[in-house]
Amino acid sequence: MEQQDSTESQTSPPPAKLALFTLTTMVIGSMVGAGVFSLPARFAEQTGVAGALISWAIAGTGMLMLAFVFQSLAVRRPDLDAGVYAYAKAGFGEYVGFFSAFGYWASSCVGNVTYWVLIMSTVGTIWSGLGEGDTALAVILSSVGLWAFFLMIRRGVKEAAAINKIVTVAKVVPIVIFVILALVFFDPSVFADNWGGADYAGSLFSQVKGTMLATVFVFLGVEGASVYSRHAKRREDIGKATILGFLSVFAIFASVVIVSYGIMPMSEIAELRQPSMAGVLEDAVGTWGKVFISVGLIVSVLGAYLAWTLMAAEVLFVAAKDDDMPRFLRRANAADVPMPALLMTTLLTQVVLVITAFSDDAFNFALDLTSALSLIPYLLAAAFAAKIGLRPDPLTAGGGRTSNRELTIACVAVIYTAFLLYAAGLKFVLVSLIFYAPATVLFVMARREQGRRLFSPREFVILAVSVIGAVIGIVALAAGWISL
Repeated sequence: MEQQDSTESQTSPPPAKLALFTLTTMVIGSMVGAGVFSLPARFAEQTGVAGALISWAIAGTGMLMLAFVFQSLAVRRPDLDAGVYAYAKAGFGEYVGFFSAFGYWASSCVGNVTYWVLIMSTVGTIWSGLGEGDTALAVILSSVGLWAFFLMIRRGVKEAAAINKIVTVAKVVPIVIFVILALVFFDPSVFADNWGGADYAGSLFSQVKGTMLATVFVFLGVEGASVYSRHAKRREDIGKATILGFLSVFAIFASVVIVSYGIMPMSEIAELRQPSMAGVLEDAVGTWGKVFISVGLIVSVLGAYLAWTLMAAEVLFVAAKDDDMPRFLRRANAADVPMPALLMTTLLTQVVLVITAFSDDAFNFALDLTSALSLIPYLLAAAFAAKIGLRPDPLTAGGGRTSNRELTIACVAVIYTAFLLYAAGLKFVLVSLIFYAPATVLFVMARREQGRRLFSPREFVILAVSVIGAVIGIVALAAGWISL
């Protein structure tokens, strides 16, 4: 056996084992991040109370179905690790699985950018040089924080998970206090005036459609326990952690939006600087409310950044171990951290962080792109669950096929994620393909390492579609048809 280097090895050590509570906090920690603090303004820009209630009903039902899908697949296919990617590969082939892994990883990296933008925007209220998180100074300071986290995470998954457990509890507290204080200062007449939406809101359907990407963003991470399946002490804890985490954050997120409509007119909420939750509480209780939420936001965002960076690196690592990514990505150090995957995650986050400086609205651009990139991996996971429900699969536990209940849940999840792609619009689909198409270089590297044919006829068609879409996206950006 070759002597292992003190920091890095070709083969990884036994994975650290995590209990149900820790897995649940990983799910909550992944979902409770930048998004919840931006929800009041994001919703007020699009809809009133009625539209918000419908949006949360749709998002809650759809995401709950996705949570049930991940719960079911964790039990039915215990052989599949790093859930989102593994399900796409098992159901639709290696190249589609590669796209799912890359898309999920890229969405995590772009999502991490929103955290730094929001932190800088928050501090920017007292330090004008940071603007709304999109100035040169903001990018430089964000970059320093980005690499500081890289150095911390490399110390180990178990240590990082322990920190995340503490931070998750700490960051939920200010959000719950916000909801309680908003209820204390709740004005029924203001709430009633906001019911149908402001004049700029448009039809009820357009109001609901306009909020869909925001709801996707805040629920990203619902599959967190599934991604960490190789670290779970008990396989059944994966599904339990997914459902417990989802129900907890759904109650929090919906409450934050609805109670805000009872504090300020919708048009005024829409104009608030992000994080808009701070502006709402400032209107209710004064300056201390804004400071309180701002501090809570920084703790929350840094915790979410930690969880998402861990998950992103884990997806690349497992894909490489399955020979769907180049072999250098399967290396892990003695602390069970996939260092090359972590480095690539940090590098892509850095690149997107610089790009946002040239965007008209850095935070909302990064938020919407994150949601769009994640939709294809979610859709493929739901479609795989539907596939094994319709057609017997000898590898599926429980007799080779799922129950009618599980099939119904999977079909609803497919319809929901397909609707989200429609709601995202052509702009973000094209921009997503600009990310997806060049990633094929990694797939080609993996195939060459194995001495295999680069593409099957079916895979070549998928490649052609992605490349054509990426070219159209680049042309559209250059011609000004779409903008960042």
